[in-house]
Amino acid sequence: MLVHGAAASMLWWEAALCERIAARDRFVIRFDNRDTGKSATYPTGQPGYSLRDMTEDVLGILDVLGIEQAHLVGRSMAGAIIGLAGIDYADRVASLTFVSTTPRGGELPPMSDEFMEYTSRNPDPSDTRAVVEFITGLMKVYSGGSPYHDERAVRAIAEADVARATNIGSTLANHVMIDFDGPDKGGLGDIAVPTLVVHGEQDPVFPLPHGQALRDQVPGAELLVMTKAGHELPEPLWDVFVDALVQHTTR
Repeated sequence: MLVHGAAASMLWWEAALCERIAARDRFVIRFDNRDTGKSATYPTGQPGYSLRDMTEDVLGILDVLGIEQAHLVGRSMAGAIIGLAGIDYADRVASLTFVSTTPRGGELPPMSDEFMEYTSRNPDPSDTRAVVEFITGLMKVYSGGSPYHDERAVRAIAEADVARATNIGSTLANHVMIDFDGPDKGGLGDIAVPTLVVHGEQDPVFPLPHGQALRDQVPGAELLVMTKAGHELPEPLWDVFVDALVQHTTR
């Protein structure tokens, strides 16, 4: 089950990537988190839910599909979503894969100045062109200067995402405002399922030491560093990612 991070609908798990995973004998689920795509939406600036609610959404989808246990893959903010699942709802989790995320806390390096400056901007949600340009530019910042960045492909996803969003203003604003309530049954050191950490070498949002710290905090976790990648999963590295994911979820 692929869970995306803040302000991103399921479209950012590209259909071609999902098909590549499915071709390796995997049943792939992607979905729109609250306030993205066609999912439930809340007033801009007033999210009526917490991180735990988003975790329970994941489990609720599994319930509807009749799936008792799943391999969870969480990207960026969704690392916290699947991490909470792996701690408080461990019986529903077969494995965890953290992509471009962070354990938070400690003396980890900060987000890049370029990222912080860029995300301080607020495009007018009613101006579709401005929102598409903002998202396209954000993805360039996310790339951290990666040679794999494909602006044309990113723009196409941004255009599709904005076009299908129920409330793009809430998409852009609400996830960073939710209550990040933590697990009740322990912490990362209590995760007992197989865990893979995937992290871009040039990630400007959560620099590589975040991935290394996450690997160190989860017992038995393994780390895959995506060479020359930023806060993303660029298409030229899909085979590397899929091979690692399939091996991880075969155990």
